[in-house]
Amino acid sequence: MSGALVAQLAAIVAPIFIAAGIGFAWARSGRGYDGIFVRRVVMNIGTPCLIVSTIGRAEVATEVLLTSVLACWLVVALTMTTFALVLRLAGLDQRVFLPPLVFANAGNMGLPLALFAFGAEGLALALGFFVANTMAHFTVGIYVTAGRAKVGEMLRTPILWAAFVALFVQLSGVSFPVWLDNTLELIGGITIPLMLITLGVSLASIRVATLGRTTLLALLRLGGGVAAGWLVATVLGLEGVARAVVILQSAMPAAVFNVLLAQQFGRAPAEVAGLVVVSTALSFLTLPLLLWWLL
Repeated sequence: MSGALVAQLAAIVAPIFIAAGIGFAWARSGRGYDGIFVRRVVMNIGTPCLIVSTIGRAEVATEVLLTSVLACWLVVALTMTTFALVLRLAGLDQRVFLPPLVFANAGNMGLPLALFAFGAEGLALALGFFVANTMAHFTVGIYVTAGRAKVGEMLRTPILWAAFVALFVQLSGVSFPVWLDNTLELIGGITIPLMLITLGVSLASIRVATLGRTTLLALLRLGGGVAAGWLVATVLGLEGVARAVVILQSAMPAAVFNVLLAQQFGRAPAEVAGLVVVSTALSFLTLPLLLWWLL
């Protein structure tokens, strides 16, 4: 690996680790952090503005953007089918382990990595993947965990409607007034830093229950995600940045939101939290290698 490539990788991953490390250190120091409030701001205000601002003016073909949405749903379907079979053969509870194995951290980690590695085009495609992943998590993910889907809740989430607005802007070629465009960019700019700091805070507050099994499951999440992303990107004939973003987003560690669902529905939250922590820790080793391959 050349020195130039090492420097390029460091420029991509260092901001991620530093921002998450700030959140981790903040939580460890005992200072207060209103994670619920921050998550609400990020999900209901920051992320919708980021979606409209980024996707709406992205210089990327609408068909490619929609393909990233389709790719996400295919990755979810493929990993859910495969991991459900693995869990059944292993005798593990699917309601506990299937959601964190399937639904990756396409927001907190996927978005900034796509931005730093592939620029504005990469961020736009990663946002398409993230929106599709969020929709699947709010429906299929909750159904698996709780035994019922909250479609009404998904329809009320601002992220979904922001995606519709962004798609309309993409298709119609409508331009926002400068003041509105600047406002969306300004507010959307808070999203990624807050996501990363909140990720660090979350990692500082959850513990690993059974390390051996959890490590194997974490490797399954990361390795299976890469394989699924590569297969879907190949089948869809994706190339360049689109291909790289699909594989990168598919390779993210388990999403922190899985812990919240496990706590809400009483599905062994300690086990799920352990999977989130270990898969995230391992991703600090696997993601630089993955980026080296993709770049």
